[in-house]
Amino acid sequence: MNKPEFVYVSYIATTPEKLWEALISPEFTRRYWAGRTIQSDWKVGSPVKLLKADGGLDWRGEILQSDPPRLLSYTFDPQGFLKSEGISEPPSRVTFEISQLGPEPTSKRSVVRLQVTHDNFEPDSAVAPAVSQGWPAILSSLKTLLESGRSLEFEWKC
Repeated sequence: MNKPEFVYVSYIATTPEKLWEALISPEFTRRYWAGRTIQSDWKVGSPVKLLKADGGLDWRGEILQSDPPRLLSYTFDPQGFLKSEGISEPPSRVTFEISQLGPEPTSKRSVVRLQVTHDNFEPDSAVAPAVSQGWPAILSSLKTLLESGRSLEFEWKC
């Protein structure tokens, strides 16, 4: 069987710089990622982790590429993610590609294209279907927050 891959493209009324900050800021991620916070210094080779509201580990990884505000990539090791179900898989990869569309970033009508690719899963991965459910909710909440100042409210099942 082929290795699964998840790709999501969204167009957001914001600037590349604001979107980048939303992706890397613990305070901002808490608002659109169901109370979770992301932590890293965002340098290539550095660790990255997502912590649940109670401080528990959701997932961890390593920064592979960091080119603000255009490209961010890291490994995704589901240490806390689906652990209760006994799932153990090698890390996969998440890549965020940000590009400016339309008017210049200084315009009030600035539009950014965000492409998120989550790949490098094992064949028959149990994690791939779960992230394919999670990413659309997270990214929709991110878009809503950047455009309206309010995130979507939802609760995680894991």
